[in-house]
Amino acid sequence: MKKILFVILQQYADWEAAYIASAIAMLGQGQYGIQTLSLSKDSVRSIGGFTVLPDHDISSVPDDHEALILIGGMTWRNEDARQLIPLVKECWQKGKILGGICDASAFLGTAGVLNDVIHTCNDLSDLKQWAGPVYTGETKYIAKQAVRDKNIITANGTAPLEFAKEILLALDAASEEKIKGWYDFHKLGYYTASMPEM
Repeated sequence: MKKILFVILQQYADWEAAYIASAIAMLGQGQYGIQTLSLSKDSVRSIGGFTVLPDHDISSVPDDHEALILIGGMTWRNEDARQLIPLVKECWQKGKILGGICDASAFLGTAGVLNDVIHTCNDLSDLKQWAGPVYTGETKYIAKQAVRDKNIITANGTAPLEFAKEILLALDAASEEKIKGWYDFHKLGYYTASMPEM
């Protein structure tokens, strides 16, 4: 079973993780296993009040993961979060699927991995200020809900469904038709879209 690692920090945005994880479980036909990673193995509490005990901390990251997905939240700008930069760079250098949404997408910019790929985040000027000289990718920035270029997926904080769709496509979790059907069902609603075949 292929491992997908979700990076969750204190006050993570639980809804951003939920769409991806549930879609992988529903569409992935058992080929993927979801695991969580944080700075330590202490419990992590979401913005919505869900408490998670991470499967891994930064000293016990499994080598055999297919993707590293950084879930947005309120603490990506804390100095402690910078401990994740070596892991982000390693995933990028190895060509693994790497995703970030909301503030976590801008965090990818602070690691220097957005400079040569088309990308997005909440706000370009904020990204430039936060990442400083490490970020040189302004010409590759586009104002779009979610962007996938090469193996890097970025999204703004209002795009959990678009982010999930791009991750599913990058993982080849199901046929493009099934992924589009899943997305349409959740985006358009029960009475407008058809439920995809599972």
